[in-house]
Amino acid sequence: MRVVLVDDHRLVRAGLAALLRDIPGVDLVAEAGTGEEAVAIVAETKPDVVFLDLVMPGASGFEALAQICDRQPEVKVIVLSMHSSEEHVLRALRLGAAGYMLKDGAPEELAMALTAVMQGEMWLSPAVSKKVVAAYVERGGDKERVSLLTARQNRVLKLIAEGMSTKEIGVHLGLSAKTIETHRAQIMAKLDIHDVASLARYAVRYGIVPL
Repeated sequence: MRVVLVDDHRLVRAGLAALLRDIPGVDLVAEAGTGEEAVAIVAETKPDVVFLDLVMPGASGFEALAQICDRQPEVKVIVLSMHSSEEHVLRALRLGAAGYMLKDGAPEELAMALTAVMQGEMWLSPAVSKKVVAAYVERGGDKERVSLLTARQNRVLKLIAEGMSTKEIGVHLGLSAKTIETHRAQIMAKLDIHDVASLARYAVRYGIVPL
């Protein structure tokens, strides 16, 4: 298995690299410390698997993940992160990640994750799996307020949850930023939610943004 490792902390990367080299059949072909480097190196080396940190200088891991999965869909990307919230996990999976590992996980998870994704399966760290399952269970209980939204408002809410700014949503939908702000205010009023972060969490939690 040809593997690329992406993490901006050199000591962390060195430790992970040593663990990966100890796994039989793994060829660590390249390392990167930024999202931009990751996209370029993956295009150049064409690995089987990429271990990708989410929080890095410059382009975020989410941006790199989206670009890699769009340009090289055959590459399996396993996210490495300290964040275990369902918002982070579901966003990564939605963008095309084949797995999600927590950095405080057991070292043997690396080999297990590699085996799983190379067999076409998804790998989630045990702690992450519990949260994702809980999120799915909770989604069934609050559809009434979502049904109050118009089709346009649901679309705006979905784009907010995907991380778009007001300006980007306006360009995407062909509407002015002021119109998008009005839609957002109406959505917040209907859902009784009063900040954008909570709005995005709500959209992810209740499946408005599909997995």
